[in-house]
Amino acid sequence: MDWGTELWDQYDIIEKHTQSGLELVEKYVKFVKERTEIEQNYAKQLRNLSKKHNLKRSNKDEPECRLSSYQSFLDILNEMNDYAGQRELIAENMMMNICIDLTKYLQELKQERKTYLMEAKKAQQSLESTYKQLDNSKKRFEREWREAERAAQYAEKTDQDINATKADVEKAKQQAHMRAHVAEECKNDYAAQLQKYNKEQNQFYFNDMPLVFNKLQDLDERRIRKLAQGYILFSDTEKHVMPIIGKCLEGITKAGTNVNEKNDSMVVIEQNKSGFERPGDVEFEDFSQGINRTSSDSSLSTPKGPADLLGKNKGKNFWLFSKRSKPTVTEDFAHLPPEQRRKRLQQKLEEISKELQKEVDQSEALGKMKDVYEKNPQMGDPASLASQMSQTSQNIERLRGELSKYETWLAEAGGRGDTVRHKVHTYNNNGAHDIHSPDGAHSDESTPDPSQAIYAEFDDDFEDEELTAPIGKCTAMYNFPGASEGTISMQEGEVLAVVEEDKGDGWTRVRRNNGDEGYVPTSYVTIALNK
Repeated sequence: MDWGTELWDQYDIIEKHTQSGLELVEKYVKFVKERTEIEQNYAKQLRNLSKKHNLKRSNKDEPECRLSSYQSFLDILNEMNDYAGQRELIAENMMMNICIDLTKYLQELKQERKTYLMEAKKAQQSLESTYKQLDNSKKRFEREWREAERAAQYAEKTDQDINATKADVEKAKQQAHMRAHVAEECKNDYAAQLQKYNKEQNQFYFNDMPLVFNKLQDLDERRIRKLAQGYILFSDTEKHVMPIIGKCLEGITKAGTNVNEKNDSMVVIEQNKSGFERPGDVEFEDFSQGINRTSSDSSLSTPKGPADLLGKNKGKNFWLFSKRSKPTVTEDFAHLPPEQRRKRLQQKLEEISKELQKEVDQSEALGKMKDVYEKNPQMGDPASLASQMSQTSQNIERLRGELSKYETWLAEAGGRGDTVRHKVHTYNNNGAHDIHSPDGAHSDESTPDPSQAIYAEFDDDFEDEELTAPIGKCTAMYNFPGASEGTISMQEGEVLAVVEEDKGDGWTRVRRNNGDEGYVPTSYVTIALNK
């Protein structure tokens, strides 16, 4: 069934229907465009939200950065940022594949519809023009026929009139004959116009208009198919990014499963353990015996442990929940509790050691370059390296001084004496290869690495140590990843040899059968020492 046959007389309905169909496309395009704006605003708000809560990401020194719960939160923020990117992709694809494409297609349909309607109007105007010609010829024929009848009646009346002359009768007959001839011509013209109109009307209703209506039907059906494709794309556009969105959500789930409360508790202990001992009992002051009040005050107000470890705390009561004023930061970290001070000193020593090693490597390279220049003068002037070698030597001496200073402070703070030792290689002014300790003294002995063994880095310059005899065994109660430098991983139930007991910092040094050594949290293992 087609419009040309079934709706041959419904031009106004077809015109209104096709216009309504185009308006539906416009309405859908507007709907999708507003949806893309919602997606873009949603993505923007998600990105701003992630950025707002991710301000500390660049500060790796924040204590919470090592907590698994904090790292998982950062992972969630990253996943949300990626999720926002997928929402932006949805908006972009909808705009390109639906809005822009449908808008362009809609303009083509409008132009095509306008052409078809113009064809219909042109055919209508042609038919109306022919009808006007038909109507005019009909009216003329009617008028001339009446005039011919009147002329014939007049001629007959004149002929019967006895008073009329022969000339009057002849004239009346000629007039009647002429009018009859004109009326006959008008009749023939009317008949021709009628035949022409009927032919055009038949062409109009059976050919021209059905053809236009069928074209409009085809246009409308193509519009509907295109709109249906737009409906499907509205869903498919989001379906295409669902796998990636699913991965983002899986990443958020994984971030949750990566949280390790036991490990976070150990990190908090490691970062904040002061090393203080609990305050001792307050001594009784017997004023009746005249005890020296000054010494009593000293014993009363100086708890065992903190006062001995931090001289600045002498004479002050040690209250667990007291408000502490912000201490003045000092270069030797004396403002920190003993345990934290040792860790900060060890970290500082490690930084200085790395910087010193870089300068030593630079000095070594300059020395080799100088030897090459001396042997091959065409490659360069050895004297041109003098300023660089001098500056490098000054840097080495400065760093050795700082290294010695921090080693002294570490020793005062009760740092470990079994740190990894290494040799620092330099070149003397003659290019000869010397071995120096970091404090500047010429020695064949290895020099203490400023970092604690748990944070030490091993490279080709480190000397092999003799393996310490085990002092017992331990069994792991929990899994431990051993992610920090100097630590060693272990699985629940694994048995390890104890090399060194916990010295109050919460770590025990252990060794596997294959010789791997490192530190593990004391609270993670059960220890049985040799008797």
